[in-house]
Amino acid sequence: MSSLRVHNFAVSLDGFGTGEGQSLEAPFGHADQRLMQWFFGTRRGRAVHGRSGGSRSVDDALAEMTDDGIGAEIMGRNKFGPQRGPWADEEWTGWWGPNPPFHTPVFVLTHHPRPPLEMEGGTTFHFVDASPEDALAQAREAAGGLDVRLGGGPTTVRQFLAADLVDHMHLVVVPIVLGRGVRLWDGLEALEERFTVESVTTPSGVTHVTFSHRGR
Repeated sequence: MSSLRVHNFAVSLDGFGTGEGQSLEAPFGHADQRLMQWFFGTRRGRAVHGRSGGSRSVDDALAEMTDDGIGAEIMGRNKFGPQRGPWADEEWTGWWGPNPPFHTPVFVLTHHPRPPLEMEGGTTFHFVDASPEDALAQAREAAGGLDVRLGGGPTTVRQFLAADLVDHMHLVVVPIVLGRGVRLWDGLEALEERFTVESVTTPSGVTHVTFSHRGR
């Protein structure tokens, strides 16, 4: 069976995966770009934004692993956009422009489904009202035997961890204190007992922590 993987998921020292006050101008709320600053200077980070160059570093090597063997993605609605409640319109197509970086089917979890949205480069967004288990079953079928990436945000990752569905997680602890926003760890006491945990700190100041499920 294919694995469910989390990659490049950044949290602050106090456990917040996004700041407070998400908006069209501020995808990470008051955290701004601080959670992902480590990523933007890597080759992978620059390529996502259509730029060349970037560092050849441990940060980059770990960032590059995000696409290996991935056939589908699951994300929460607030990773797709800042809207809440029923869709006022269906003109919004995500933060990423006409050619999003996923190049696979993407399952967006929402209580307000809408028709699939086909983009350039092989990305199709499917808007589903489903439990974590049902969403994963749909994504695995679409992935055709490849792994499924769980993209976030923190509420979505927390739900899949609580359901014990995550096989591998690459977490990036960024040395900032946000104080408010959406926390990852709430309700996940003793989570580490399910996983083999390894970590490495890089010159950029972040600590990469990998969780590999012991039972799979």
